[in-house]
Amino acid sequence: MHSVSIQPTLDSWRDATRELLLQRMPPHEVLFDDGTQSGSLFQAASEPNALRFAGPALGHYDNDDVPDLTISKSFLALAQTVACHRDPDRWSLLYHAAYRITIAKERHFLSLHSDDLLIRLQRLDKAVRRDRHKMKAFVRFRKVGENEQREQFVAWFEPEHAIVELTAPFFAKRFASFDWSILTPDRCAHWDGETLSFSPGIDASKAPQEDELEDYWRTYYGSIFNPARLKVKAMQAEMPKKYWKNLPEAPLIQELISEASHRSREMVEKGPNRERSHVSAKVPQGARHEDTDAEHFTPLTALRDTTLTHAAVREAAARCRACPLYESATQTVFGVGPEDADIMIVGEQPGDHEDLAGQSFVGPAGKLLDESLQEAGLERNEIYLTNTVKHFKWKPGPKGRRLHDRASNEEIATCKPWLLAEIMRVQPHTLILLGNTPARALVDPDLKILSARGLLQQVPPELAKRVIATVHPSYLLRLPKAEQAASIQSFVNDLRLAHSA
Repeated sequence: MHSVSIQPTLDSWRDATRELLLQRMPPHEVLFDDGTQSGSLFQAASEPNALRFAGPALGHYDNDDVPDLTISKSFLALAQTVACHRDPDRWSLLYHAAYRITIAKERHFLSLHSDDLLIRLQRLDKAVRRDRHKMKAFVRFRKVGENEQREQFVAWFEPEHAIVELTAPFFAKRFASFDWSILTPDRCAHWDGETLSFSPGIDASKAPQEDELEDYWRTYYGSIFNPARLKVKAMQAEMPKKYWKNLPEAPLIQELISEASHRSREMVEKGPNRERSHVSAKVPQGARHEDTDAEHFTPLTALRDTTLTHAAVREAAARCRACPLYESATQTVFGVGPEDADIMIVGEQPGDHEDLAGQSFVGPAGKLLDESLQEAGLERNEIYLTNTVKHFKWKPGPKGRRLHDRASNEEIATCKPWLLAEIMRVQPHTLILLGNTPARALVDPDLKILSARGLLQQVPPELAKRVIATVHPSYLLRLPKAEQAASIQSFVNDLRLAHSA
């Protein structure tokens, strides 16, 4: 057994792995020690946690040439995430995978979805990605000071894994306008407006406890809480109780849950809000003085004014009066998801469910999209989802139902700047267009989805590096049952094009 001392970083592991692979060192003879805690995946076969590995027996290859140590970017991306996990076997797992890819020449290792080693690596990867999502969602900055030019904020967070350095660039991009520090027990991140730096972790007692902004946040949180969509188990799964102690809205949660049933009954009795009294008339942060009147703040303003933040554009869209659609809709349905998402999905327009909830893709088509994304290996909570048109256009149906009505070309063109403003701020690597409406609005007014679906070759460069066109889930729901299964599978295959990117 060879014990290899490394630093607990991916670069240190890569340097050690390169030397080990040049020596063709079998994985079962290597034990990595990163100075935190040591352990080995390769236990005796009689132990219950031993894994079964596919492929030829290790160490029995006839080729004596210098091995080709080329490893794909996909594997390095997986390794970067797995390296953040606290599992003591992560370095050995990664080395075993690298050995199989290079020495055993299993170049398609990442396609062996039933392989025990890959399954375990993917579980570690998923756990780290989930922890990064929680950090992005639950970091709460508290103001600690200011100078003549910039304000200073500090946040405390307790991640499960070593994700601070990997996740900090998100906050540098999202909160570039003020100085901040994110303090954790293991590692601290600091931003001064130009440089992102790191320092050792600190004790929780050194973190700030409260500031005057939190009262405003609690008021806002209470106002946006939707009792009709409350699912306590799902909420606790998304926002586990261990994070509550660091959230300013935590004291409100139990009270809002207890009042949810009563508030839901009131919402049902009132029906759709046709007076739009809940739509904010607040001037968005960053808006110019001449834009404070709703008649003057147009979709083009949001597109042209690059000083507006994503939140300011959202706030401005909430009071859009640029076309008549706002008159019969309950509210503006703006995009939702990470503001630095690699993948952005654009649908056609909100439906009845989305209009009432104020969120994209929450109805039957949204459910089908969720299932298809999961089958394609994509995480919805890592994708930014929006629509081409931001208001629900409908016509009266039987028994008081509101039936979907297609937006006109003029209405689509009027709403298009809101969508372009979202794309400009999210800057996705891959853009997925669902249905003819977004494809024709953004790429080609004559494009036909059923004949052009897939990876589009000629697209405006400002949209994204890759643009994928496919059908809308609502189209699949309208198909005859006999055709649905095959059509849904084709839809999943289209989504996989984004996963492969």
